[in-house]
Amino acid sequence: MSSPSPCTRSWSISEESLRRYVRFASDSCIQELLSASVGNDGWKAVMVKGDGVEISKCRSGPLHTFRSRWLFKSLSAHQFITVATAIDAAKQWDSDLVEARYIKDVEDNLSIIGLRFGDNSKPLFRNREFIVYERRETMADGTLVVAVASLPKEIAAGLHPKQNNVIRGLLLQSGWVVEKLNDDSCVVTYVIQLDPAGWLPKFFVNRINTKLVMIIENLRKLVAAEA
Repeated sequence: MSSPSPCTRSWSISEESLRRYVRFASDSCIQELLSASVGNDGWKAVMVKGDGVEISKCRSGPLHTFRSRWLFKSLSAHQFITVATAIDAAKQWDSDLVEARYIKDVEDNLSIIGLRFGDNSKPLFRNREFIVYERRETMADGTLVVAVASLPKEIAAGLHPKQNNVIRGLLLQSGWVVEKLNDDSCVVTYVIQLDPAGWLPKFFVNRINTKLVMIIENLRKLVAAEA
């Protein structure tokens, strides 16, 4: 079992350089999320539930990318995204999360966020921390996209030094695509590719579909309560 490296390089970059990097990286992430929300090439269904929920995976090197889709009836895209991206509500739909906080606002729709998971979290997230950007965009057709991914470790260390007792994982890509329907309902696609770092077998990491089921069920309850 390996331990976190005792020495992590950090980069101190200007506000403008940070903005330009995160804007460029999030542009790419948004396009990947939109592509995943409409295409099925390379995707393999691993679970289909009777209530319209589908979970599938796509091979991306040694780690899979997972995708979940589901239909929310009589719930607008705006209502869903308001609940799903509220940082103070995150612990209600992800019980493994012990802390979520804003580190820096880069632009009005672009923020740097810290996510921390504790000793009692499930093994995939136990004692791990992620420093990510979150970008929120409304496309021309009204589709709402929220792109979330980790900053490079050196940039993250410069913005928020890592504690000695945590493992800093990488959220390679993740986010929501919320499509409006005519009857004030919406179709939600959630995509995630995760490298938790530390020592974990790859087959264990690639079983994140069980985590997606929990997130879907918890979000259903939370959104229904807020509607």
